[in-house]
Amino acid sequence: MSQRILVTGGTGYIGSNTAVELLSAGHEVEILDNLYNSKIEVLDEIEQITGKKPKFHQVDLLDEAGVTRVFKEGNFDAVIHFAGYKAVGESVDKPLEYYENNVTGTLHLLKAMRETGVKKIIFSSSATVYGVQESPEYVETMQTGGHLSNPYGRTKYFIEEILKDYSVADPEFQVCLLRYFNPVGAHPAGLLGDDPNGIPNNLMPFIMRVANGHLPELKIFGDDYPTEDGTCRRDYIHVVDLAKGHMAALDHLKPGVSIYNLGSGKPTSVKEIVTAFERARGEELPKSIAPRRSGDLPEFWANPAKAKAELNWQTELDIDDVMRDTLAYIAKHA
Repeated sequence: MSQRILVTGGTGYIGSNTAVELLSAGHEVEILDNLYNSKIEVLDEIEQITGKKPKFHQVDLLDEAGVTRVFKEGNFDAVIHFAGYKAVGESVDKPLEYYENNVTGTLHLLKAMRETGVKKIIFSSSATVYGVQESPEYVETMQTGGHLSNPYGRTKYFIEEILKDYSVADPEFQVCLLRYFNPVGAHPAGLLGDDPNGIPNNLMPFIMRVANGHLPELKIFGDDYPTEDGTCRRDYIHVVDLAKGHMAALDHLKPGVSIYNLGSGKPTSVKEIVTAFERARGEELPKSIAPRRSGDLPEFWANPAKAKAELNWQTELDIDDVMRDTLAYIAKHA
């Protein structure tokens, strides 16, 4: 059944790919974004892929009146909430900005939903809410909120708790918390990739900037971790698989709070990622080993069994697909 969906942060990396999946499935999509860390041209790229251009609202979630106005005009069935600052390192330097933007912005969103009777939300959460665990394989039943190493992760945790509390106050409220691991890749059309403003914090955008000559070399932060090759191991998930996870969540929303890991369940090391990119490109990258970054864990990955059992979702694309689509994106955005 077609629904009218508001996608906050919908011109961003994951939001735009999810908008494509929603439109392709016949849903009506409107995007709310302040373009702080994304580009307006993304709307044209969404249209190139789907033949449909979402209605766009350039509104900041901190503009409470503006957010309420969008909802009063929109008649939405559900919200998929991506909007938020997301750089771990920056959050340590700017904690107040992160708490205000991510938490206060979400409160404005929820108030507008309450005022207009919108009862469904899918929240873009993160594996960071797990903090440091005894086991590197994260399952949804693990305690969250303890030993969180940065304000970014705490904002995700706080928002999850706010959504849980609100679902108690309104038993009709339907919440799905999707805890991502490491989104990578691009849309296979060579559009809608991970291209943040400024110097990137995540591995693949950093690799892309080095490959297109915008940065002189790739820095690998630490090669002395207790892993097979000494570099950190993470669970990397193709952004298209991730977007399809949101579709599955939308189809299975129910009153109360549902929580799912979205990951592949298979860790890959930093060196393995770099080698896979170099193999796909047919050329080595200039790179060096740098000191460890504060807060980086040696390894962790998702146990995605719950999403497979309850959402009938699992990853279908692998690291080679990630590299193919990343190179296609680089070719179109050099």
